Amino acid sequence: MIPVVALVVAKAPVPGLAKTRLAASLGDRVAADIAAAALLDTLDAVAATPVQARVVAMTGDLDSARASATIRSRLESFTVVPQRGDGFADRLANAHIDAAAATGIRTVLQIGMDTPQVSAEMLTECAHELMGTGAVLGLADDGGWWVLGVSDAAMADCLRTVPMSQPDTGALTLAALWSKGIEVTRVAELGDVDTVADIASVRRMCSADSHFARVTEGVHA
Repeated sequence: MIPVVALVVAKAPVPGLAKTRLAASLGDRVAADIAAAALLDTLDAVAATPVQARVVAMTGDLDSARASATIRSRLESFTVVPQRGDGFADRLANAHIDAAAATGIRTVLQIGMDTPQVSAEMLTECAHELMGTGAVLGLADDGGWWVLGVSDAAMADCLRTVPMSQPDTGALTLAALWSKGIEVTRVAELGDVDTVADIASVRRMCSADSHFARVTEGVHA
């Protein structure tokens, strides 16, 4: 097992609160179904990655979420901690600290739930890279990032000053890490799912039996 804690930062896929840009085109329920599928595929990939511990930092009302029972069942193989903090940047930084505290492992590899095409092989490669560097960062094609690994959870504190969900979030995250003297290894760029236009390209990278492929079958931009 790689001495890393894999951390998923997730939001309960509640209709009306999940994937609002998708919902504008597809409706609240379908958007939440897609968010739930993406989360489940992400959890499956993390569960199959040979790391020492797995944590989900969750926010939102899971009882009101789509696929609630399935998600709860999948979470049984994870340590679940609540997200805390006033904004998303604070919640990300705190999630790294809380994952380390919950598991006793300071090296954290964190992803979100917007890249259902991620595989255990990709995450394993990221974890191995993290063993030889200060941090790993995988940018997303919308200007954000999909994976961040830090060799010590405290390094994620630099995220608190980074504006999130902006076209330059990835570049600013990289700059924030460099400003602390942290060596950063870049890993593969992925597309994430924010709008209907993102679905087809992401689905092509998913296995045909994935939750995301099944839920988005027939959905076109």
